[in-house]
Amino acid sequence: MRLVQTMMAGVLLAALDGGAMQAGAQQPEAESWTVEKCNRYKKAWTDALGRFGRKGLSQEFTERHEAFLASGCSTPPDVCPKSKEELDLANVLVIRAINAGIASTFLPFACRK
Repeated sequence: MRLVQTMMAGVLLAALDGGAMQAGAQQPEAESWTVEKCNRYKKAWTDALGRFGRKGLSQEFTERHEAFLASGCSTPPDVCPKSKEELDLANVLVIRAINAGIASTFLPFACRK
């Protein structure tokens, strides 16, 4: 009986250690996926600007968007498209992001007022 308890305790400890190792391994993987999503989104932004230009985009729109990118895509969403061109660009970016495997909740667009 004592041997069985000792063996079960060893198995439990091994499982817990393995779980801790897995949790530690998942953190860098999650961080690298965030970096990858940001890189994909930066490319979409650059490509869209190259294709559509900056005409009709306000300074506030581009500055907030650039700040989002500079933060590693980690700041809370606060880019509010107001003009037709900003809304069109935001729609293109949403489609490009989803096509790149990036969830729409990752994007910087939100109008709070």
